[in-house]
Amino acid sequence: MARNRSGLRTVGAPVTLDQALAFDILGVTVGLFAWGRLPYDLVAMLALLAGLATGIVPAEATFTSFSDDIVIIVASALLVSAAVARSGAVECLMRPLLPHLTSVRTQVPALVAAVMAASVVTKNIGALAIFMPVALQLARRTGSSPSSLLMPMAFASLLGGLMTLIGTSPNIMVSRVRE
Repeated sequence: MARNRSGLRTVGAPVTLDQALAFDILGVTVGLFAWGRLPYDLVAMLALLAGLATGIVPAEATFTSFSDDIVIIVASALLVSAAVARSGAVECLMRPLLPHLTSVRTQVPALVAAVMAASVVTKNIGALAIFMPVALQLARRTGSSPSSLLMPMAFASLLGGLMTLIGTSPNIMVSRVRE
């Protein structure tokens, strides 16, 4: 093991310029995502262009990942989730059930089951996003805490997403590696 100037032992090789640039781009990208003032797709494209400009991403490989099946499946699932959320279909389907959901004890199981079922056939984040307005409306109407509904729904979306390949992106990747 080598020692640095302060006498502390260091492990491994020093960081290369490419590694430092990659971490810098990643840090700025995460910062911009957290800041939330720019659209996420714009931030992602800026990160890709920064990688291209610094030479970390080779020019011939810049857009090759967009043709990957995983990217197309994830983009399609997000598109379907957004379309369902904007259509108002979920609110219409849940409307007959809503008068019976008067307490947290009845709201949580109903919303958890609905989110879990939706996340089996679409992206887990999309399923949660579809049912969040319903949960917030229920919480306002009955005076219950939104967090008592949203946290169980978040866990249900994760569990539902683990059941199928399309529910969560790592499932698709692991399936491909197994093949």
